[in-house]
Amino acid sequence: MNVVEMRGITKCFGSFTANDNINLVVKKGEIHALLGENGAGKSTLMNILFGLYQPEQGKVFIKEKEVAITGPTMANKLGIGMVHQHFMLVQPFTVTENIILGDERASGGRIDYKKAEREVQALSDQYGLQVDPRAVVADIGVGMQQRVEILKTLYRGADILIFDEPTAVLTPQEIEELTEIMRKLVKEGKTIIFITHKLKEIMSTCDRCTVIRRGKMIDTVNISETNENELASLMVGREVSFELDKQPSNPQEPVLKVQSLAVDDNRNNPAVRGLDLEIKAGEIVGIAGVDGNGQSELIEAICGLMKPKSGRIILNNKDVTGLAPRKITETGLGHIPEDRHKRGLVLDFSVSENIILQSYYKKPFSNGFGINYKAVGDYANKLIQEFDVRTPDKDTPARALSGGNQQKAIIAREVDRNPSLLIAAQPTRGLDVGAIEFIHKRLIQHRDTGNAVLLVSLELEEVLKVSDRVAVIYEGKIQGWVDPRTATEEELGLLMAGSKAKGGASQ
Repeated sequence: MNVVEMRGITKCFGSFTANDNINLVVKKGEIHALLGENGAGKSTLMNILFGLYQPEQGKVFIKEKEVAITGPTMANKLGIGMVHQHFMLVQPFTVTENIILGDERASGGRIDYKKAEREVQALSDQYGLQVDPRAVVADIGVGMQQRVEILKTLYRGADILIFDEPTAVLTPQEIEELTEIMRKLVKEGKTIIFITHKLKEIMSTCDRCTVIRRGKMIDTVNISETNENELASLMVGREVSFELDKQPSNPQEPVLKVQSLAVDDNRNNPAVRGLDLEIKAGEIVGIAGVDGNGQSELIEAICGLMKPKSGRIILNNKDVTGLAPRKITETGLGHIPEDRHKRGLVLDFSVSENIILQSYYKKPFSNGFGINYKAVGDYANKLIQEFDVRTPDKDTPARALSGGNQQKAIIAREVDRNPSLLIAAQPTRGLDVGAIEFIHKRLIQHRDTGNAVLLVSLELEEVLKVSDRVAVIYEGKIQGWVDPRTATEEELGLLMAGSKAKGGASQ
């Protein structure tokens, strides 16, 4: 039985066609992947199915009956639930309060919270979600918050679940747990549509896969009859190389020296504890570690966004400890931040305005009286083309771009300035294989022109593939150094958990 059928769906935003005559068929009891590059139209299509958008053309059938899904309430009534990429939870509320919000079942004018807690606990036990109904959402981790979102849909009786990029913010262990949960849901008779661009996850988790490219449906394939290379080619429209063409590094003089650095986090707890680090021109140094071991504070201290408690930061032989961010940037620093929305972009500014954020006050963009918009526009168009930023035009607000294209705009801005030290923090988070391949090449190109790169990533495969040397950070200190050519993910995992290194590459 086809539980979802979308026929000839077309959706436009102004002159931009996000979905162009797309057909999708999802069978009962399957995990169906929706695969595509950043900005291919996957989330738009699912937002139509969930009633958040209305299509210009096309029909939707649920359980073989034509329906008009006018909003999320109607979608819920039809048994459709959506777990969004950016969680829709109220932080100060408890898990139970979040789950029943908007679907409160009152008797005698009062909500029976105890009964609701019992129902949430029963659902949690049934699907092995291990959620505490009384916990406050602000106090639980990202993986647990995602399970709360899943419970929200189950509480409303959903039997068709849409997961929008569910693994983008999870650790490898949490991804395994989520995969188990999805399998359990399907065993219990649910159907799952899984939006992703991670090919390994599709191969290990899904039954079938529909590929969308630039708003058009390309094909639907059985996972048992395909492989990662074929899926990547369908998605990007060309052969994608999973190998990195990279010559050995040729390290020169030190560009960055971090000496006995100590930095407190936002709650005044020690985050970086007497850390030493040196990066030379012509090399990429990777930092691996479990999230929350001082990586963010280390980067922010180097960039001037946090004041160190003690220690020194030397950039291009200048002591930049505690200087203002612009002074450090002008000493030769480029920064691709880990949170592109909070630190990387002004979302309501246009793409071209975001591209000159680091240099708007310099010639040719500033003429002493204001901004020279012709020079800005020409420069933005050049970078948009060179870095393949997919945007309707240079004047489009940054918030209208997909996450991957927002990231490309930031990388264009930072790399084109040719900084002697480029800090790349989670540079490929949430990106598709084509964009990842492009960004890795740009980082290596930057190294090959005689610059230094500091790569901080939670993706171990990325750290080992791109770096020339790898430092493992644990509780705010460098726990050990490894040679990425010989190190294994297991060896890195042990160091990340606090074990000492057995030799390996040194600083």
